[in-house]
Amino acid sequence: MLNRKPDVAVGKSSCSQTTNGGSSGREVPDGRWRETKIMAKIGFIGMGNIGYAIMRSLLNKYKTEDITFTDLNRRRVAQIEKETGVKAVDTNQDCAENAKYIVLAIKPQFYDNVLADIKDHVTKENIIISIAPGITIDSVNEKLGGDRRIVRAMPNTPALIGEGMTGVCYDKKLFEETEKQMISNFFESFGMMEIVPEYMMNAVVCISSSAPAYIYMFIEALADAGVKYGMPRDVAYRMAAQGVVGSAKMVLETGKHPGALKDDVCSPGGTTIYAVSVLEEYGLRNAVIKACDACYEKCIDLK
Repeated sequence: MLNRKPDVAVGKSSCSQTTNGGSSGREVPDGRWRETKIMAKIGFIGMGNIGYAIMRSLLNKYKTEDITFTDLNRRRVAQIEKETGVKAVDTNQDCAENAKYIVLAIKPQFYDNVLADIKDHVTKENIIISIAPGITIDSVNEKLGGDRRIVRAMPNTPALIGEGMTGVCYDKKLFEETEKQMISNFFESFGMMEIVPEYMMNAVVCISSSAPAYIYMFIEALADAGVKYGMPRDVAYRMAAQGVVGSAKMVLETGKHPGALKDDVCSPGGTTIYAVSVLEEYGLRNAVIKACDACYEKCIDLK
């Protein structure tokens, strides 16, 4: 177990134990310690759709001073600062040096450049949270020089409204109990989390992270059918969306198999079983599985 200073309680504005707001010890790459002012607990490198969704949800639990971020788009930085009250820093290095938990909220193709950028600015004290598809813990660790602590996660965009689902994996032996709790607090602040082995992370992308896009298409198709039969589009969207929400809650809250729940709706010779038979005829199940196959293959290509 690594010997680290304990985290302070959630809600404090520093990420290491300090005295009277002073500086805390921090290991630098040559093994010496220097005194630094830790300004934030969580720092985001990149502020795309998913990073922004996560940060907005975190603000329901953390103070603005607990969070910082950086992004190349200066106009977007100014907009986010205005909307959230969270203060940005100028560079990736600044973000790495001023937060303990560093969230790499960037696309996979930018990882090599960003990791090279912060390599000499992160230490064993930092916890790196990677949320890109296809990027393994080992690859991030290697590019940061090894002996770093990495959390690999795959959230989805419903995090924006606190209804996200995130697959998470990390080597628990490398983390203190307070840090494990912080990791759970982080992901549960914007929805549910599931700890999975790393080999399942590509599957998480297929069935959870990318799934909102499939479901939006399904809602849109249902609503289009409603419009076809004379229903106003806004009413059709509400009815289709709530049908999906209610059905998902039935799966989660009853514990019943989805097939059994489907059977409960299908009366013998009734309207629903006729509709289900057409979905089977036109290959709904196969289309969904083939879409996930394509998503999985793309995750492999990203490595």
